Order: sequence, then structure tokens, then C-alpha cells
Amino acid sequence: MSYKILLIEDELMLAKLITYNLTQEGYELKHQENGAEGLQAALDEPFDLILLDLMLPGMNGFEILSKLRQKGNRTPVIILTARNAEDEVVEGLKLGADDYVTKPFGVAELLARISAVLRRTQKDEFVVKEKTKTDEKVVVIGDLRIYPERYEAEIEGESVLLRPKEFEMLLYFAERQGMVVTRDDLMNIVWGFDYFGGQRTVDVHVSSLRKKLEVGRRTVQIESIRGVGYKLVHHTSTAKS
Repeated sequence: MSYKILLIEDELMLAKLITYNLTQEGYELKHQENGAEGLQAALDEPFDLILLDLMLPGMNGFEILSKLRQKGNRTPVIILTARNAEDEVVEGLKLGADDYVTKPFGVAELLARISAVLRRTQKDEFVVKEKTKTDEKVVVIGDLRIYPERYEAEIEGESVLLRPKEFEMLLYFAERQGMVVTRDDLMNIVWGFDYFGGQRTVDVHVSSLRKKLEVGRRTVQIESIRGVGYKLVHHTSTAKS
């Protein structure tokens, strides 16, 4: 499978180096050097990953990232930032970046981070993706329907009231139905790499989400995998109570 990557970077020599090396590894690259044009490309075409520089002409990387997430675009993003720019990294992760690489970086490091992010965010092939009449994406697992663009979910047509973090966890679980998700994965994806809270925070949110999913219903459940994490399962033959 050839992954399609959007590179938004105004340093042309660096962009050429990245494009060459990733193409050699089998990735399909599209390069934009202007921030506003990069944002438009990200919204117009489906990409598996975005490599995003922060200091760009036209629109900076923070604005691009913020607008993408506001519009419901969940394409994984790796930000490219200057060495010792800790504040930039923290801000980028808070806005929804999945990882970061500090300049100057080696090709091997970049490839490793790209591979890791793609593994974490790869869509599960058994999750049904549909479109509503308004062309809105909806993720369907049994009686559960998730609307990523609205941050809403429902079971058997009944709305499930979720807090933002609970919704993000549910969507992450749903895209990996049947796969084990570690506490570290949830911490990094939902809270961000800059979060210093403990895994207890994850457990509390999972417990709350589990109760909301399973009250009076047993087709979709979150199972605990002792010492590892959790996974979302769909029991098609289990009767509802």
C-alpha cells in the first residue's frame, strides 16, 4: 500500500531532500510551500499524513493545524520545528498534532516517526465508513453511530452524551475495533505528548465511557486487557438486557 503524504514546507532544499527520501521509500508526496495553499490542499484531497512546518508564508503551521481540526479533518500531523523550541512543540500538540520532529533531523528518524504515526492512526478495515445525505462521514459499528465532524454519537438512534475527551477516545477505539489500544496510546493521542498526568486519568475516562456505552445495551463494549490497555468489541449475537 502506498501512503500519500502532504509536505507543507517553505525551505525548498529541505523539501526536496524529504521528497526524494520518502519517494525512495515508496511514499507518494505532494509539496506545498505556502501555508494557505497547503491548508487548501489538505482540505481538498485525502492524505494519510501531513508533515507541517510551523513558520510558513501565507499562514503559519499553528493556524493550519487549528483550522484542520476545527473542520473535523483528523489526518495525522507531524510538525517540523526548530531545535529547543519547546513552546512551539507544546502548542502544536495541544492543537492536535500527533508527533513532532526537531530540525535538523536525520532521514532515519523522520522515517521512523512517520511509520509509528501511521501505525497508530491506521484505520481499521472492519469499521464501516458511511456518508449521510449531507455528505457527512459517519462511523458505524453495529448499533453505534459516530459523527466525527459533530463530535456526536448515538446508539439505536438515541444520543449518547459524551465529553470531548470521551468522544475522542471512542473514535480512536472505533477506528481500531478489535485491536488492543494501550494506555500510552490513549494518553498521547487524546491528551497529547505534553500531558504530564498519570494513566489513572485514562482509566477514569474509559470507565465513564464504558458506562455510557453499555447501559442497557451489550452489542458494543470496551474490554480491559490486563496490564496492557483496552479494546472495543462488537458482539453481534449477544442479547440486549
